[in-house]
Amino acid sequence: MAQVEATTERIIAADAETVFDALADYKEVRGKVLPGPFSEYEVREGGDGEGTLVHWKLQATSKRVRDCLLEVSEPTDGQLVEKDRNSSMVTTWTVTPAGEGKSKAVVSTVWNGAGGIGGFFERTFAPKGLGRIYDELLKNLATEVEK
Repeated sequence: MAQVEATTERIIAADAETVFDALADYKEVRGKVLPGPFSEYEVREGGDGEGTLVHWKLQATSKRVRDCLLEVSEPTDGQLVEKDRNSSMVTTWTVTPAGEGKSKAVVSTVWNGAGGIGGFFERTFAPKGLGRIYDELLKNLATEVEK
């Protein structure tokens, strides 16, 4: 099994602390900024960064729906890590300053891909598809924090 990775980034016209706090707010903000491929969003424990347990379904393709139960940690300042209890998927959000009143938000997801021909297609197409989904999420986040 090869590891598959999808990474997306965006410059947001808000300071890094504001962007990070919005990302870490699973109670109010995160559910609002999730695009259409996400469904059944539910905060099961916590709701603000470290210690949060959150559930959603992610419709990656017309036939592929991932049931995600994510444990959230904050290993360093400006970083959220979501580890899926149901798979090998780990998503890392990193927010850093990017000049006066701006920040750079980077989201990177890795997981153990399938083998064989299915794995080839997964490694080829899944990063692009997930990148589009996270690009929309970051666009929604920017809209939310740039108000």
